[in-house]
Amino acid sequence: MKTATNNLEINKLQTLLKYTFTIIPIAAGADKFLNILVQWDTYLAPSTLEILPFSGAAFMMIVGVIEIIAGILVFTKTQLGAYIVSLWLLFIALSLLFTWHYPDVAVRDIAMAISAFVLAKLSNPNITAS
Repeated sequence: MKTATNNLEINKLQTLLKYTFTIIPIAAGADKFLNILVQWDTYLAPSTLEILPFSGAAFMMIVGVIEIIAGILVFTKTQLGAYIVSLWLLFIALSLLFTWHYPDVAVRDIAMAISAFVLAKLSNPNITAS
């Protein structure tokens, strides 16, 4: 009975993470076009803006499309999508740390990357809770 209860709790937590990493990337990705939450291109380090062949706003729209696709992947192919979101967040965090541009956001993104990685591991069909 304890194993069934553990499995039920794990499934609830997995579902919570699945919806979290579906909704947040889609919402953040859509906002890259709207800039309601924040002016997203301000998160780009000046050195990054200098090497882009287009505006920071255009770059953020590309990022938005990627984030929307990643959120949809988490919903439809949870394990794969969660690994992609985890790597994406880690990449963002590392770029922020290397430029020391918004290190507080980098730390938050590392925590979210770890959470997405946990979702990916929980979504492995070959594991069972004991």
